[in-house]
Amino acid sequence: MKYTHLGATGLTVSRICLGMMSYGSQTWREWVLEYDDGYPIVKRAVELGVNFFDTANVYSTGVSEEVTGKYLKEFFTSRDQYVLTTKVFGKMGDVPNMQGLSRKHIMDAVDASLRRLGVDYIDLYQIHRWDYNTPIEETMEALHDVVKSGKVRYIGASSMWAWQFSKAQYTAVLNGWTRFVSMQNHYSLIYREEEREMNPLCEDMGVGLIPWSPLARGFLAGNVSRLEGAQTIRARTDPYMLDWRDVDFDTRDRVAELAERHGVTAAQIALAWILQRPAVTSPIVGATKLHHIEQAASAVKLVLSEDEVDYIEEPYRPRPIHGHN
Repeated sequence: MKYTHLGATGLTVSRICLGMMSYGSQTWREWVLEYDDGYPIVKRAVELGVNFFDTANVYSTGVSEEVTGKYLKEFFTSRDQYVLTTKVFGKMGDVPNMQGLSRKHIMDAVDASLRRLGVDYIDLYQIHRWDYNTPIEETMEALHDVVKSGKVRYIGASSMWAWQFSKAQYTAVLNGWTRFVSMQNHYSLIYREEEREMNPLCEDMGVGLIPWSPLARGFLAGNVSRLEGAQTIRARTDPYMLDWRDVDFDTRDRVAELAERHGVTAAQIALAWILQRPAVTSPIVGATKLHHIEQAASAVKLVLSEDEVDYIEEPYRPRPIHGHN
C-alpha cells in the first residue's frame, strides 16, 4: 500500500479508501453484506495496508456505522491506526429535523454517529449533499463548533455544484471558521463532468478528492454487458447506476484491452487512471468479494503512460450531471 496526505492537511491516508456502504443490513439494499460476510473482506483490506474507511449515517440507516465500528475495533489495536469518516444530511427518521444540515440536526447526528461507531471522535465529518433549506452560514458554524468540541478532527463535503462549494469555503474564511479539506465527488472514466469546475477548484484550494463510484458501480469492471445488460444485483438495482451509452462501452473496451496488455484486470486500469488524476487522494472502493479489495490495493502500484491515458480517455463525451442534480 502507498500513503499520501489528504489534500493540504497533514493527515496521512492510504491511497485506497474502503467504502463501508457495502456492509450493514440487506433489508436496506439487497447487495449489502451482513457483518459476518463482510468480516473477511475488511480484515483483508487492513492486512493490505488500508487505513482509510468511509461510511455515512444513512447507509443501512445507521447499521453500517455500527458494523464499521465493530470491524475497526477488531482489526486495529489503537484508535491512532486508522482514519474514519462518516457523513450527515440524509433522512434518519420520519419526524422533522432528522435530516438536512441545520445546526440542530448536525449536533444531534454527530452524537448519534459517535455512539453507533463506538468512538470518541470522527476523523473526517462530511456533509453528504447541499442543503437548499438551510443557510450555509448556519451549517458552517455548526461544523466549526463540532470541530472545536473535539468530536471531529476535519470536515469534508460531497457532491454539489462548484459555486456552492466555493461559497461554503469562503463563508468559513470570512468568519474564521473551519474549512472543508476534502471533496467526495462522483468521478470515473465514464463520468468526467467534475473535471470542468469542481476538480480544478479543489486542486487550487488544496482540497483532496476522494471520489465515489470510481468504477462506475462496477461498469468499468465488467458487470454490464453491451448485449445482455446488467450482470449483477447492484447493477440492476442501484439508483446511482449511470445510463449506459455506446461511448461508455467503447471506453470500457479500451480499458479491457489495456488491462490485457498489462496482465491486470479492467478494474485495476480504471483505478490506476483515477489515482493519477490531479488532486485525487484516495478513490473510495466498494468491495463485496475478496478479490475486489486485493485488486484495488494492487492498482496503486500501476502507472499508465500519457499515451495510455489519452487512449482510454478519448471516447468520452459530455453527459448530464449525475449524483447531485
